[in-house]
Formats: sequence, structure tokens, C-alpha cells
Amino acid sequence: MKIKCSKSNLLSALNIVSKAVSTKTTMPILECVLIDVYSDSIKLTANDLELGIETALEGSVIEMGRIAIEAKLFIDIVRKLPDSDIYIESTPDYKTIIRCEKAKFTISSKSGEDFTELPSIEKEKSISISQFTLKEVIRQTIFSISDNEYNKLMSGELFEVKDGKLTVVSLDGHRISLRNIELGGNSVNVKVVVPGKTLNDLSKIISGGVEDMVNIYFTDKHILFEFDNTTVVSRLLEGDYFKIAQMLTMDHKIKVNVNNREFLDCIDRASLLIKESDKKPIVINIKDDNNMYLKVDTLMGSMNEEIEINKTGEDIIIGFNPKFLIDVMRVIDDETITLYMRDSKSPCIIRDDKESFVYIVLPVNINVDAY
Repeated sequence: MKIKCSKSNLLSALNIVSKAVSTKTTMPILECVLIDVYSDSIKLTANDLELGIETALEGSVIEMGRIAIEAKLFIDIVRKLPDSDIYIESTPDYKTIIRCEKAKFTISSKSGEDFTELPSIEKEKSISISQFTLKEVIRQTIFSISDNEYNKLMSGELFEVKDGKLTVVSLDGHRISLRNIELGGNSVNVKVVVPGKTLNDLSKIISGGVEDMVNIYFTDKHILFEFDNTTVVSRLLEGDYFKIAQMLTMDHKIKVNVNNREFLDCIDRASLLIKESDKKPIVINIKDDNNMYLKVDTLMGSMNEEIEINKTGEDIIIGFNPKFLIDVMRVIDDETITLYMRDSKSPCIIRDDKESFVYIVLPVNINVDAY
């Protein structure tokens, strides 16, 4: 195997596939990147058996072949090389020679035949959305997944296609994030749970272009994303996802319209006085139709602030973990948001009129009489 490519192209391709390189494994081959050279193409692949990524490398084929190179060392070498053309050549005794201008590295490598191929995916059930939309959906939901090792389903996101609509849901036991996307064309109904790590990695390597599309294919055990010259294959999480329909249709007694930026800034200021270990809430008091009163009282100090609102319904005093509200406010692009509440112990629902997004935040127990 022998190829020639620019440093920028090689580094870009390595940065893409490196997301699927295993960092904790007893199988050294999973720590490698496969360079697979055909007569007319060069492909780089990494596969940790849960997530696999393959991308095309723009360059010149001098001699066909395939070789697996330890990813971390390979990337570190390429980063340190001059910004020039790089020649990569494998030898029969599993050495790889990397040349760039006057620099020459000779490193050990492994047989490409030992590398685990990406699973073959049937392309029967599929949807197509823009990279921009997918990147935004991940950004607006990924913050409310859980790293709870005891409940794997909470570490992933539900992807449900039904009646021409994609619904993406994440939750961690304290909050729920939901995004609805209208799909064009015909789509087959499907329901899967995608690991959060896969979506996090995916959001870092898609360009986010409005006109650039992602084709998504579903099987019983895998999900496949195809975009640009890259393929991402991930195992799915097994099990039935949580039923949240009842919470989404909860009756409300209070409806509040508030400026998103003002609300976010106020809660952000209040959080300066709250240490994570304190677990002190921000208390929201709504007792008239035009103002919301926010209060924080901790060992570090106290803060009181009021914000203009438009309210219909009853008065309420309710407490929240400020971080959970901040996470939601930061991903909503609307200038004005609407909060729906029932009482101090029931969830707060934040949604737009079209329900393209729905966020549910559970309150913190407080002594209402103290406020």
C-alpha cells in the first residue's frame, strides 16, 4: 500500500474516524485506524464494536493495499508534520513509513485483514433530513440524557418516526427534552434508542449545512448515518423507551409568557450564589399578571429580582434547580417562551405553539409557606 495526500485532508479524515477508536479495550486492533486503498479510492475506518466510522480520504493511489495503524500515535505524528504532502507506505513486515518533506517516521502496524469490518446494514427503513436540522436536534436534546450506568436507556435518545414526523426524546429523571421534525416524502414508522455518545460524536463531525443532507437508515440493532463522504454506524440500545405521553398532556392552571434572554440572564446571575453541593433552588413567585419574582437564598448570600411577564391563571410559588432551567433556555432560539404550570409539585412544561419543541422540568420540593 502506498498513497499520497495533503496533511490537511489526512488530518481532517483522521479527526472524523478517531471518534470511533476504542480507548479502553483489551483488543489492540480496536485502537487502530484502517487505511484501505483501492484502485480509485482511499478509505479510513475506525470501529470500537459499538460505533464505527468510515470516511473517504482525498489523495492519490500509488499502490493498493490495507494496513491498520495505532490511531493515537498516527494522529500525533500527522499533527506535528509540516503543512505539505504526506506519503504513507506499508511494508511486507507490517511497518508503515510516513514521509513529509525531510521528516520520515517508521512505525509498527498491523495487518488490515485483522481489522473488524463495519456491520452490513440493510437500507430498507430510512429518512433524510438536513445536516443543520440533525445538528440542531442533537444540540437541543443531548443535555438531558443521563450517564446513569444502571439505566442504559436514559443514556440514549429515542428516535421515533411516525406519520411523517421524527420525534427525538431524551430524559434523565429530572427533565425531558423533545423535538418534533416534519419529514418530507414517504417514511416508514420506526422506533429506536440511539446512544448519546453516538449522537455527541456525530454532531461534532457533520458540517451543519442547511442544503447538505443526512440519510438515516434503521434496523433492529443498528442505525446508519450517511453524509458527505462519511458513514457512521452505531449499535442501538435495547429495551422499551419510557412512556411520557401522559406528562405531555398534563392540564395546566397557569400560563406565563416571558422574554427568554431576560429569564436566562436572571437565573444565570442567581446561580452565582449556588454551589452544586448546596442543591439550593431558585424560587419563582408569580402573584400578579405582570411580574415574576425570583429569589435565591444560600450561605453565600441572597438575590432577589423581578421580570416582566404576561400571565393568565392562578398564582404560584415553585422551586427549580437553576441548572435545569438554564440548559433549556440556552437551546431555545425563540425570543419569548411560554411556561405551563399546575402547582408547586407538578412539572413545568415549556413549549411553542406548534410543539416543535417541548421541555419538561421537575420542580424542587420547597416549603411554600416560607415564601
